[in-house]
Amino acid sequence: MILILGLESSCDDSAAALVTGDRQVLAEAVVGQNSAHQPYGGVVPEIAARAHVEVLPGLIRQVLDEAGVAIADLDAVAATAGPGLIGGVMVGLLAGKGVALAGGKPLIAVNHLEGHALSPRLIDGGLGFPYLLLLASGGHCQLLEVRGIGRYRRLATTIDDAAGEAFDKAAKLLGLPYPGGPAIEAMAAEGCSSAVPLPRPLVGSGEPHFSFAGLKSAVQRAVASGAYRPADIAASFQQAVVDCLIDRTRLALERSAAPTLVVAGGVAANGAIRRALQRLAEQEGRRFAVPPGWLCTDNAVMIAWAGAERLALGLTDPLEAPARARWPLDAAAETVRGAGVKA
Repeated sequence: MILILGLESSCDDSAAALVTGDRQVLAEAVVGQNSAHQPYGGVVPEIAARAHVEVLPGLIRQVLDEAGVAIADLDAVAATAGPGLIGGVMVGLLAGKGVALAGGKPLIAVNHLEGHALSPRLIDGGLGFPYLLLLASGGHCQLLEVRGIGRYRRLATTIDDAAGEAFDKAAKLLGLPYPGGPAIEAMAAEGCSSAVPLPRPLVGSGEPHFSFAGLKSAVQRAVASGAYRPADIAASFQQAVVDCLIDRTRLALERSAAPTLVVAGGVAANGAIRRALQRLAEQEGRRFAVPPGWLCTDNAVMIAWAGAERLALGLTDPLEAPARARWPLDAAAETVRGAGVKA
């Protein structure tokens, strides 16, 4: 039985987990930093990195003790090597290297996005390749064909803000706490989704790319006008995001023969988005798969599972593996016109 220690520290969650090759989660520990970042309305990289240094060693010991295993029992150590806030990525990767070196175990430097991309396969053993993935989080919004471990074809990306980033910014404009996604969803339940006229950027365009900066600006104007209830703004904003995601994903489905539509990343925890994507998959005759909410946000379980998938193919990394602030899944994808570095 393959046993992998996974470590995650790419943003503001410090996490460690032990996962087996036959899909058992033996132990998991996560420490969030929401209270530390709430006064700023977003993640402060220096605060995040310092917190990872303080808590990650204890989390490693916690999961080992909970599962009743030692470093000698591990088959490999998987740690997020990027993309993400470089200070945090370095902390987690160095911790992973230290455990691997101390135990004489292989290191697997995991792409955080691949962790999200493969996470549905942990829960759904019948999910085979290829599948079309909508990866929507605070830093990324992409549509990719997942063809195998390490084999990705990007069909679309965001040219500005990611969907999760737009949720956080809209929440801040509405005076809601960080993180913005859950707060917007809760407030939207009390509002009318058609009350505020908001744009749907790029909807109807010929390429399935995303744009949310204009929507964020429209929310800012709606709030400043004082003409709308905050709950109506939240509901209308959420519906606009849903409409954009559905329109863009439908276009990507037309260009992909993948039999399954998968959504992953923090935004996939939003109930309205999940339901809309499931309806779309049914309309298009595709299977629909989504991880449970706890596996959508940043976590070490998905990193350990990605490590297990890679180790099964003999894919390991040297201790010199670098930390990367940016690390695309499809390195051959062309730059999108008008897009910034996030593309």
